[in-house]
Amino acid sequence: MLKIRLSRAWKRNMPFFKVVVTEHTAAAKHGYKEVLGFYNPISKEFKIKDLDKVKTYVSHGVQFSPRVEKLMKLNNVSL
Repeated sequence: MLKIRLSRAWKRNMPFFKVVVTEHTAAAKHGYKEVLGFYNPISKEFKIKDLDKVKTYVSHGVQFSPRVEKLMKLNNVSL
């Protein structure tokens, strides 16, 4: 089952997350299928690059991780 979740990037003490589509049992850092956006917790910036791709994945049954779902609601990203 595929999930849309966060994948940690950058260096220690400089967090940055990519919003990726990956198999729910796979490690989020490796083997993701596609990068859909990013989240920077320092500046509180959350951006989805292509909302149409997210809608396509959701229509095919892909679920959000709890954190990504919360970020979508906080930033008023509607599907």
